[in-house]
Amino acid sequence: MTVLVSRFALIAVLALSACDDKPPAKPAPAKTVQKSAPAQPAVVAAPPAAAASSPLAQTINAATFDPAATDPEAHRNLLIRIQTLLDRAHFSPGVIDGRDGTNLTLAIKAFQTSRSLTPDGAITQALVETLTAGDAGPVLVDYTITAQDEAGPFSPAIPKDDYEAMAKLPALDYMTPLEMLAERFHMDEALLQALNPGVDFGVAGTTIVVTAAGADTLDRKVERIEIDKALGQVRAFDKDGALLATYPATVGSTERPAPSGEWAVRTLAPRPTYTYDPSRLTFGKPKGKLTIKAGPNNPVGSTWIDLTKDTYGIHGTPDPKLVNKRASHGCVRLTNWDAAELGSAVNKGAKVVFMGAEARAK
Repeated sequence: MTVLVSRFALIAVLALSACDDKPPAKPAPAKTVQKSAPAQPAVVAAPPAAAASSPLAQTINAATFDPAATDPEAHRNLLIRIQTLLDRAHFSPGVIDGRDGTNLTLAIKAFQTSRSLTPDGAITQALVETLTAGDAGPVLVDYTITAQDEAGPFSPAIPKDDYEAMAKLPALDYMTPLEMLAERFHMDEALLQALNPGVDFGVAGTTIVVTAAGADTLDRKVERIEIDKALGQVRAFDKDGALLATYPATVGSTERPAPSGEWAVRTLAPRPTYTYDPSRLTFGKPKGKLTIKAGPNNPVGSTWIDLTKDTYGIHGTPDPKLVNKRASHGCVRLTNWDAAELGSAVNKGAKVVFMGAEARAK
């Protein structure tokens, strides 16, 4: 996909994009980090919130590994706990949904490797004990919906892939309070609803159960990023080569592959806009160039990390549950929260290495 991106401090400079996901955007310098850290990724404690009060939430907070268990609900409860703990340890499973899947397996393997466990991706007693050893906080907490949450702003329903309709909107905000809250807490919307049956998520003062997901920051600067095209995974390292975080990613496709070799981070663009240029695209129907405003439902999500490989970047997505499930048109797609976390710590000039080959067809 081809779009335009602006890179500027005070004056915008437009550059052509060859991937499906490139915006004109106002970059901002990457945020600095606050402190040094030990050799392996720090386990981040749960946010300072009380454990959720509902019986189901209490059961999930106490979920343990039982090799003889056959109850699907018990398995789901354990997966929710493991996914949330991995998220807090910066081994992202993508969307927290209480389901098995490739993204969870990738996160478990990376965590196991970092803790000298057998990297087989299996859920074991050793995995649960290691995850909880440095993070015993609850994975589900109560949250009271605020007046600001209720107020939004919210965008009307956005027709999928209708760029002309998108371009008419003043912003591509969340469409519902449910979508907003699910993304804020790194959750699948269906899971948020299942934990809060019958709840109207648009009513201020309502107390709901949410995951105590990790903060979207890292404790060290990112100096090297590996993009594994075969696995669908992004790995972030500090200056000493210590692994800081891993993220599931959609990386190109066999039809429109991502680049290969070593590049670098050029700049960071929070809240990017997106330019659709039909003269350079092979999809969509608009007859003229369109600019789509910023917002989490923008085609490139809420963060753009621009690379020195012209027209390519690492960015968010309006469809977090599809990360590493569907091919892209060349760029590297993360959940909005994972893109924000990586962007919060990446240094300008950080090395970006593409490795492997795309396995996913368009």
